[in-house]
Amino acid sequence: MLFPEMQLWLRVVLAVVVAAVIAFGATPIIKSYAAKMGAMDIPDHKRRIHDHPIPRMGGMAIFLGFFISVLLFVQVTEPVQGILIGAVIIVATGAVDDIVSLKWYLKLALQLLAAGVAVLHGVTIQGLSNPNVFSENETLVIGILNVPVTVLWIVGVTNAVNLIDGLDGLACGVSAISSVTMLVVALMVSEPGVALILAALAGGCLGFIPYNLNPAKIFMGDTGALLLGYVLATVSILGLFKFYAVITFLVPIMALALPVFDTLFAIVRRLLKGQNPMAPDRGHLHHRLIDHGLSQKQAVAVLYSISAMMGLTAVVLCTTGRLRLMLLLVDLVIAVAVGMFVYRTIEHPAALPPAREQEKKK
Repeated sequence: MLFPEMQLWLRVVLAVVVAAVIAFGATPIIKSYAAKMGAMDIPDHKRRIHDHPIPRMGGMAIFLGFFISVLLFVQVTEPVQGILIGAVIIVATGAVDDIVSLKWYLKLALQLLAAGVAVLHGVTIQGLSNPNVFSENETLVIGILNVPVTVLWIVGVTNAVNLIDGLDGLACGVSAISSVTMLVVALMVSEPGVALILAALAGGCLGFIPYNLNPAKIFMGDTGALLLGYVLATVSILGLFKFYAVITFLVPIMALALPVFDTLFAIVRRLLKGQNPMAPDRGHLHHRLIDHGLSQKQAVAVLYSISAMMGLTAVVLCTTGRLRLMLLLVDLVIAVAVGMFVYRTIEHPAALPPAREQEKKK
């Protein structure tokens, strides 16, 4: 007879494995289907880095692995049902957009619909941390504002993940790291349902990413990027996360720091230039790293490291004693290593091999 903790860990591992195997097996089929449907990403030599057409809509494989794993291992409560229904809407939106390119306002309307479905099923933020640190009340109950705040969070994170999907394996890998981060926190605060959903999402990412790493054989497209952002946003609100993390917004924001802050900076940058805040440009962090001499693989490795560092910081917020000290030390080592690597690469571009220089010029 297994102890309850061991049973939970076994279910978490199985949820990861099942989702990964399904996503891995489904990706070649999705790739062939995407090519037949015309869901191809054509390089434009401006924002896109690749030099030949590549099938997209690979996020469908992530969705299949995630959805089936959740149905097998997670108790489908009303909030979970709302997330799954919303995920179906999001995936359908992304799949159609990958084929025919929907207008932005139609995509936004469908994202709002998916967020509304989650809210109607009880996925809502009940409060925010009090910015007045001297107040006795640590929490500000937002009352009737809980619906618009929740919808803003869901739609914002959904699009944030979509916006960082600019390099091979970047959005998928960062989402996997964010999933594992919140999975660990969910286990620490005794939220098995949340942990299992995140395990299924992480498994779907892990099964797909071998096909998505540079040089990518298939992109996950809006189908995958919107799905990952939506699930991460909604799951971060469930259970004790509603009071332990989302009230302070620290854990989910740290876990999703890379896409969230990159998106915020992009909006501010475009507004200051008098541009449409939703207009695409080459000002994202991954574009800047490429423009300063890093290859795709190097840039993605740097951003993975930053995401992992932020994830560790989120876990640190939930720990005490020696474990916190050890995690902080690991955080520091990662920060120093990434800083030195980026500094040396940017300061000495002449050291790049000829092939790297050609890639930089593309």
